[in-house]
Amino acid sequence: MEASYDPEQNPPLHAPLLDRSSPRTRRFAAIFACLVSLLLLLALIINQAQQPFEKVQPRGVAEGVSAKSNPSLLNQVPFNWTNAMFSWQRSAYHFQPQKNWMNDPNGPLYHKGWYHLFYQYNPYSAIWGNITWGHAVSRDLIHWLYLPLALVPDHWYDIKGVWTGSATILADGQIIMLYTGETNESVQVQNLAYPANVSDPLLLHWLKYPGNPVMVPPPGVKPDDFRDPTTAWLGPDGTWRLTMGSKFDTTIGISLVYHTTNFRDYELLDGVLHAVPGTGMWECVDFYPVAINGSVALETSSLGPGIKHVLKASLDNTKVDHYAIGTYDPITDKWTPDNPEEDVGIGLKVDYGRYYASKTFFDQHKQRRVLWGWINETDTETADLKKGWASLQTIPRTVLYDNKTGTNLLQWPVEEVESLRLNSTMFKEVLVEPGSVVPLDIGTTTQLDILAEFEIEPLIPSTTNEIDNCGDGAVDRSTYGPFGLLVIADASLSELTPIYFRPLNASDGSLKTYFCSDETRSSKASDVFKQVYGGKVPVLDDENYNMRVLVDHSIVESFAQGGRTVISSRIYPTEAIYGAARLFLFNNATGVNVKATLKIWELNSAFIRPFPFERDSV
Repeated sequence: MEASYDPEQNPPLHAPLLDRSSPRTRRFAAIFACLVSLLLLLALIINQAQQPFEKVQPRGVAEGVSAKSNPSLLNQVPFNWTNAMFSWQRSAYHFQPQKNWMNDPNGPLYHKGWYHLFYQYNPYSAIWGNITWGHAVSRDLIHWLYLPLALVPDHWYDIKGVWTGSATILADGQIIMLYTGETNESVQVQNLAYPANVSDPLLLHWLKYPGNPVMVPPPGVKPDDFRDPTTAWLGPDGTWRLTMGSKFDTTIGISLVYHTTNFRDYELLDGVLHAVPGTGMWECVDFYPVAINGSVALETSSLGPGIKHVLKASLDNTKVDHYAIGTYDPITDKWTPDNPEEDVGIGLKVDYGRYYASKTFFDQHKQRRVLWGWINETDTETADLKKGWASLQTIPRTVLYDNKTGTNLLQWPVEEVESLRLNSTMFKEVLVEPGSVVPLDIGTTTQLDILAEFEIEPLIPSTTNEIDNCGDGAVDRSTYGPFGLLVIADASLSELTPIYFRPLNASDGSLKTYFCSDETRSSKASDVFKQVYGGKVPVLDDENYNMRVLVDHSIVESFAQGGRTVISSRIYPTEAIYGAARLFLFNNATGVNVKATLKIWELNSAFIRPFPFERDSV
């Protein structure tokens, strides 16, 4: 249905929660907070006087892999989570296992009518450990069927973990799966696996090559700094290449390059595909071509004119995925960034939110490149154990080169997610004045697909001495922003998650815009890590500000300007859940009116369940 905004039916709220208090008030609040903190600290010292302090490290460090466990938050008072709260947190249309821990997506591919997703999985607990490969299949990347485990740690070369890997599909249909294993002596090695029966559409059974491992850490590379082989690509000389992450001299992130003709024997090339000082260990490296016309996706081995290559690395030190666009020389096997100032690890991020270990694959069925990424938890391991699960995957995204800017990728939810759309509501040119909040009465707001476009009307000249980036969140007011949406908010705005634009006037008179997600007031729980995420987004002269937001209970994925900048948010509201969750527009700028036009769909739940082997077909 279409709804025209009626200010009498939906009066704007002038919300003090979106205003900064006066300096005097802030100073008083700070002094009061310090006194309270000192009293609490004194009580803690007295209580703990006879107890030795034990520093708890995140799980995984001792094994020589990333700390892929939750922040400890040991200094926070545990929140009294209820089963109803935990139940609401579980997503309705994002992929996650029935129970237990999940992290990196592995070896995604399309085979005989089925999309396959493998993933790092702990079959025994909701915390990191016992890493095996879970396996699920889908006809459409939205509705998923769980299959039996694909790869388990059962040989000396992977007994301490079957870690991240990638699939390569050969011209004759063979499927090559290369993955990292941790040996019985805690050395990271690369192993080969392949389907027992490639004619099986479900790829239920996998065999490990008897000659594993096929690659071991080369001289100069530490035994725990050698992991995550990419999908291979075919060079002009008929030799296959692949790359994987490592580091040199503790601080220089590098991607090694190997050649092979048979996927059993490998030659390490001199030098590296690329290296960036100061970025530390690279893992989950991805490398693929993009067409500069921005209209088509390319198979991984594509070379030639009109093509650039994307190099992406997950930085072990920061747990952030970075990418850069550049030129690949297939003769020297070297890659050069277009802009050295925005090189891998120091420039653009794949996702500016709670996101890591992403991996793409070329979908030969629909001729598109599809991106998977892992959204991890920011609550405590205790909470994860109580609810019985941890982490999920993003909605799969298509990836294209942005030929308008020439500097960015465009990420967009796969078109199949639109099959979940139910009833829709339109709002046209809703006026949102400075310092106000406008409720959007659409009914249920926990499963949404939102398209929003914003026009701004300046009321006063802008200043240039404003706080850069996303500031301290939606409370940080500037002339032109912030403005946007409040998702998963309760009626009193005691819990809310602002998704917003923050245009700032640059010294040359132009506007630079940041796209942000403010989680700082998303939950009243103290044992949840909450921060402001965001990054710069190009907004061209002929463009209005636009965003797409997917809301799925405790997951919010936000896409600005067609997907130039993307933010994944993981939130844990305590009151803005079930029927209490609301949706609002807001404008916390000081000098612009905002007109918003929106189309909002309620989304159905996806069917994600075990494969019905008792039936002949699905």
